[in-house]
Amino acid sequence: MPRVKGGPQGHLKHKKILDKAKGYRGSRNRLYKRAADAVKRAGEHAFAGRKQRKRQMRSLWIVRLNGALSSYGVKYSRFIKGLKDADIQMNRKILSDMAIRDPKAFEQIVEKVKKTFK
Repeated sequence: MPRVKGGPQGHLKHKKILDKAKGYRGSRNRLYKRAADAVKRAGEHAFAGRKQRKRQMRSLWIVRLNGALSSYGVKYSRFIKGLKDADIQMNRKILSDMAIRDPKAFEQIVEKVKKTFK
């Protein structure tokens, strides 16, 4: 049985991978096998990075909130518990943004939360 190499379809597949590998250093942008490995790994890192970005943003909001709350003498963990007790449903993103852009409104929320402390 003769060997079938794929012809134009194989060339297009290689071209697609090499186009994605443009800008890579060394043989990774010229040799198909090296480029295919690099493109695959880059895709894996990009996928994982999209998940990590969500985690990093949440931790950034928590750090910002903790910093803003320190001037009111409130710890972050007690503040979050107080929010739940006061039935204030605001997420960390909105709260941290409010602490930066609208400190007066943030202060009102902190005062409401402080009332729930025992």
